[in-house]
Amino acid sequence: MSSTVEGSDQAVIRTLIPARMDRLPWSRFHTRLVTALGVAWILDGLEITVASAVAGVLSTKQTLGMSSTAVGAIATVYLVGEVIGALFFGRLADALGRRNLFMVTLGVYLVGSGLSALTLGAGTGWVLYLYATRIVAGMGIGGEYAAINSAIDEMIPARYRGRVDIAVNGTYWGGAVLGTLGSLLLLNVLSESVGWRLGFLIGPVLAVVVLFVRRNLPESPRWLIMHGREAQAEATIREIEQDVAGSGHELSEPPKDAMLEIKPADRTGYLTLVRVLFSQYPGRSTLGATLMITQSFLYNAIFFTYTLVLTKFYGLKASAAPWYLIAFAVGNLLGPLTLGRLFDTLGRKKMIAGTYLISGVLLAVTAKLFEAGVLTALTQTLAWCVVFFFASCGASAAYLTVSEIFPLEVRAQAIAVFFAIAQCFGALGPVLYGHLIGSGHDPHMLFIGYLIGAGAMILGGLVEILLGVAAERLNLEAIAKPLSAIRTASASTSASVRTGTGVAGAHARS
Repeated sequence: MSSTVEGSDQAVIRTLIPARMDRLPWSRFHTRLVTALGVAWILDGLEITVASAVAGVLSTKQTLGMSSTAVGAIATVYLVGEVIGALFFGRLADALGRRNLFMVTLGVYLVGSGLSALTLGAGTGWVLYLYATRIVAGMGIGGEYAAINSAIDEMIPARYRGRVDIAVNGTYWGGAVLGTLGSLLLLNVLSESVGWRLGFLIGPVLAVVVLFVRRNLPESPRWLIMHGREAQAEATIREIEQDVAGSGHELSEPPKDAMLEIKPADRTGYLTLVRVLFSQYPGRSTLGATLMITQSFLYNAIFFTYTLVLTKFYGLKASAAPWYLIAFAVGNLLGPLTLGRLFDTLGRKKMIAGTYLISGVLLAVTAKLFEAGVLTALTQTLAWCVVFFFASCGASAAYLTVSEIFPLEVRAQAIAVFFAIAQCFGALGPVLYGHLIGSGHDPHMLFIGYLIGAGAMILGGLVEILLGVAAERLNLEAIAKPLSAIRTASASTSASVRTGTGVAGAHARS
């Protein structure tokens, strides 16, 4: 269902491939795709948690004998690696394809984290070696964010895209639970010198398994057609359709007015992205930056200092803190899994604004209870669980937003840039909140800090109300016209996808 029309200078491709992808019913292909690609967030949550858990033992003489400052820098260099990897591999994902990069980035993470476990001695040289391997591991995960979000958005049918993205991003907290349980086992059962090394190997073992699953996944047909690889795109979409039909589903014909006309050209690169962000979509750029920065600031501020709050203000033993983290992580995981469907049914603007505003207001209420001294370690954790049940949905929706509101040719780079911006601003949170916590004798200062975090989330909700994009159940080409497109699907087709009428949206109400 693609054809080429020879023009005066370059061939024009007429294709129904985007509509054919969006009219597919959910099948085992989509389940396999989400399982294989979605593990990126589990690995990130696992890595962050393991690194935090083993930090305490790396300062002992039995391990690496690192100073507290040197140990604290492990998380910093990992985050720096994520930013570098997102920007570097994001550019390659747009230029070379989603599949090529989601294989490479997982391999980079596997090597980096695996080599971290081979830090064999103490001293400056080995510390620098450990930092280098953590940067490499972070680069792999940062690259995963850009390549994976792009691939999922482009291959999941429009009517499921919101809930899938929200759920997949939320599985970061599943990784946090796995990392916490694994660290508790390894550090309490095995010797310190062995346990911390095996902790860094949990992720690579999982990554090896996932590599074998990913090798059978196809390239995004949308990416292929936009880059002029018409024959490969047609062969790929036919294989996907056969896979779906083999699951017992009947495939309807896509609407004829969904025909897309494109003239492929080399429109990738950060200069192109700058023009898109600041000239073509300045409002969307403001929206994406606000959502990403506010959620990153809040999460980094709370997540990286929760142990300090529980130990300094509530007198909790440090050894018991991981169990409280598990409860906190479960609350974060349940939100996206239970509310994700509403982002496709009630809509993006209502749900994104709602989750940001609700979490901001609840955090402000929790802050007042904290200052009043009526909370315990348990009730404080339960309060955070409720707050972040909603905030987790909002944070996941921020990634969904930046991955679907910009043209395909620069999608991965857009994700990378907003991810990098969010990480840089988010890094301010732990520093500020650590200062406000101080010795743990003045709850009023931290109360002010919590109000700042609450205000940030409320700001994000208000910006969503003003600038949000009603992208639910719309195909990606209707949300943001590809830079290569000459003509996109008709307005009636876009409307039918959103409302669930017509062929492309026939299953939207199911």
